[in-house]
Amino acid sequence: MTITRDVARGIALWRQIADAIRLDIVGGKLAEGDRLPTEALLAERFSANRHTVRRALAVLADEGVVGAEQGRGTFVRSARRLSYPIGKRTRFSEGLAGQARALATQHLGDRIENASATVAAALGIKPGTKVVRIEGVSSADGRPLSRATTWLPYRRFADFAQRVIERRSFTAVFASYGIADYVRSSTRISARHADVEETKLLDLAPGAILLVSEAIDVDAEGTPISYALSRFPAERMELVV
Repeated sequence: MTITRDVARGIALWRQIADAIRLDIVGGKLAEGDRLPTEALLAERFSANRHTVRRALAVLADEGVVGAEQGRGTFVRSARRLSYPIGKRTRFSEGLAGQARALATQHLGDRIENASATVAAALGIKPGTKVVRIEGVSSADGRPLSRATTWLPYRRFADFAQRVIERRSFTAVFASYGIADYVRSSTRISARHADVEETKLLDLAPGAILLVSEAIDVDAEGTPISYALSRFPAERMELVV
């Protein structure tokens, strides 16, 4: 990752350094248990002073990504990430099977709203058409792994939110509507920093990187049934396409 002092980007240098170290870990350049270069070497690498490097390392330590040992240096503490396959049939529980003991999804809220241009295009409906919006957080072994917002056509799934609260599974709710199977039509993946709400709900340190998945699921006839925006902490998850 190239470090820049371009003020127009609005990203502090310490945050850029923390991001670069995270990406070294996520990309496999540093493994769990590896010792990081000294503060002096990191300062040289990023053309920064030691105070700035120290702040970046402190943020990573707060996240549990690295840890300092007196007289020995700073070591990678948490490099293990769960793998979440993105395929034709993408399901949270099935995708993480065997990687976690307990999976859970918390329903944060829902509402009926008018579809934005983006949501309408994804669902194949006119902008302004009513849609059901559902907010949730999914966790594995008590650790938050995903913050999701899902939109569904109101005309077809008017009481979807109530059913998902009762059944606690999107797949089960779709089955209750007579949709025995559905597949992923498209997935677009990007990355960005977590905002304030995401940082709190996913229990992250400021500046954490998210992998963002925009996904459209369709029924057997190819009709869109849901559009979902899911945010995954890059330090905890990898998306495998």
